[in-house]
Amino acid sequence: MATASQELIDRGEDLRRDGVVIRTYDLWKTYVMGDQQIHAVSGVDVEIRRGEYVAIMGPSGSGKSTLMNLIGCLDSPTKGLYYLNGTLVSEMTDDELARIRNKEIGFVFQTFNLLPRATSLHNVELPLIYSGAPSDVRLERAKAALRQVDLEARMMHKPNELSGGQRQRVAVARALVNDPSILLADEPTGNLDSVTGNEIMALFERLYQQGNTIVLVTHEHDIAQHAHRVIHIRDGKVEKDEQVKK
Repeated sequence: MATASQELIDRGEDLRRDGVVIRTYDLWKTYVMGDQQIHAVSGVDVEIRRGEYVAIMGPSGSGKSTLMNLIGCLDSPTKGLYYLNGTLVSEMTDDELARIRNKEIGFVFQTFNLLPRATSLHNVELPLIYSGAPSDVRLERAKAALRQVDLEARMMHKPNELSGGQRQRVAVARALVNDPSILLADEPTGNLDSVTGNEIMALFERLYQQGNTIVLVTHEHDIAQHAHRVIHIRDGKVEKDEQVKK
C-alpha cells in the first residue's frame, strides 16, 4: 500500500495530467492577534485549469489578498494542501517557494515594481538573471517578451521615460519572460486611468487567447468581468464561482 506521501505525489501527477494548474484542498490561513484567531482564509477549495482566465474578486477584508499570497507562494497556509502545476507547494520551505515563484509564477503588481534606474530590457531580464540563464539567452527572451506586449521600441527607456500604461506593459513582459505556469495579476489597473486600464485588460485578453493561464485579483466588478470566470471571496470563503457570459 502507498504511503501517505506517495499518495500526495500521485495526486499531484494526476492533477498535472488533467491540466489542473492550481488546486487547493481545505486551505486555511489563520493569524493570532492576542487571544483572538483571525481566519483570513477559511477552508478554500479552488481548481483552475491550464488556459483559464479567472478573476478572484471580493471587497476589502474578504481574504482575497491573503488567498493571492498563498496562490503566489508568497505565504504558506496554516493548514490544507495546495498544488501548483502538480507540485505540492503547501509544505515547502521558504527557499523552495522562492524557486517555485521564479519558475512557475509571473507576477504583475498594481505598483509595477520596476527598478527606476534600469532600462525596460534590463527590468524584463531580471527573473532570468535570478534563474541563472546565460546572457545571450536572457537578451533574446527579454526582447521577445517586450515584443509580446508591443513595447520593443521602448526597450532602452527607463521607467521615468514611460507612461503608466507602458510601465505596466514592461511589468507584464517581465512576468512572461520565464514562460510561467500562471500570470498572477494583483489589481493591475489600480494605478491607471480608465482608458489605459482598458488597454492593459485588452492585452491580458490577447495573452489569454495565446494560451496563457491568468489569475486576476481585483475588488472592481468591471475589471473582474474581463475574465472568463469569477471566484467571489467573502469572509475568507468562496461565496460564489461563476462563468462570465461574453
